[in-house]
Amino acid sequence: MKETWGVIVIGGGPAGMMTAGRAAEQGAKVILIEKNETLGKKLLTTGGGRCNVTNAEFDTRKLLEKFKEDGKFLFSAFSQWNVKETLDFFNTKGMETKVEAGLRVFPTSNMSQSVLNVLTKYIKDGKVTLLTNSAMAEFVMSDDKKKIIGVKLKNKKIVLGKSIIIATGGTSRPETGSTGDAYKWLKNIGHTVIEPTPSLVPIATKDAWISKLSGVSLADIKLTVFQNGQKQNTNKGLSASRRSKILFTHVGLSGPTILNMSKDIGELLKYGEVTISLDLLPLLDYSKLNTKLQEIFTEKNNMKFKNSLAGFIPSAIVPIVVELSKIDPEKKTNSVTREERLQFVKLLKDIPIHVDKLLGIEKAIISSGGVILDEVDFKTMRSRIFPNLYLVGDILNIDRPSGGYSLQLCWTTGFVAGTHCAKNI
Repeated sequence: MKETWGVIVIGGGPAGMMTAGRAAEQGAKVILIEKNETLGKKLLTTGGGRCNVTNAEFDTRKLLEKFKEDGKFLFSAFSQWNVKETLDFFNTKGMETKVEAGLRVFPTSNMSQSVLNVLTKYIKDGKVTLLTNSAMAEFVMSDDKKKIIGVKLKNKKIVLGKSIIIATGGTSRPETGSTGDAYKWLKNIGHTVIEPTPSLVPIATKDAWISKLSGVSLADIKLTVFQNGQKQNTNKGLSASRRSKILFTHVGLSGPTILNMSKDIGELLKYGEVTISLDLLPLLDYSKLNTKLQEIFTEKNNMKFKNSLAGFIPSAIVPIVVELSKIDPEKKTNSVTREERLQFVKLLKDIPIHVDKLLGIEKAIISSGGVILDEVDFKTMRSRIFPNLYLVGDILNIDRPSGGYSLQLCWTTGFVAGTHCAKNI
């Protein structure tokens, strides 16, 4: 391609589409290059196919606290485009949204396709040129190696451009195309890259009974992480225990709480065995729970123990706790001894789950790692090494929890990069 584009965007995910659409909206001549046959392949899988668009925390300072120490880098970018702007963007383009638990925002259609439809129309309206099935191989440098003048594709084609945006994502869900290719390109031109590792990833456990609950979710339970009998902080300064919802899988645990604890659990596993304590009834302390069980056993005094717990704890987990209690399931409740009852109270407040490992990068929601933040100007998303190179989305070394924060990072950095790369052509 002999013509020189105003903006070349590499990567057709959420950050790339937002960048391309915004740059075109600003009047730039934009080409979007994607290695897959279609755009938004990973986007369609997010939120279980429903797409957690953002988190409805409108106080930017509170929102950025969720990014922990990385939040301080993001203030200038989020002052230009934040949660309100994101929701206005999608809503005014015809996509209605709703807020669910944890302030997570989803399209009311419950379909990721609704989000992709808005973005594809955005870039189409901006007359962005699409080049799909086209993987990048390397940067094309000026003769003095001080400037990037374009990109070379794996099919040997060279695309020249004044501004280059890298929006290729991290290494999670590699089957969608996120294989970390850009890290090599960026290292080759002098950027510092932290090696990516799985983040927000389900956990595999050693307990055989877990598989019997595959697909079962429990709401409002409490999880506490232990190592060598000591509570472990899995939230960098906050409580060692968390209350939320978990999902049992055929090999272990998932759900927002587990995903948000996973990186810290992975670190703990380097130093020994890790146990997660599951409290099924966090609203009742030991004394109140004991009293409640006495009432149940009195009311159902001629019922078998295995049948007496219906309506008190989730039905799916009843057979498991009965098994773990080692109380004869056929025993009548009026025959359950005081010692057995007290041991059962302890079990309901402390079901031990033994962690085996974190699942691999192919199961991770996001990956940690990427370009170090000191090498990026967050007022523009421009590289501090090459003035016409912009870095957006998951390519950056920014940790964040589950709950809409990853996509908000894409929307914000994409908008900021698209605005400034077009201005600086």
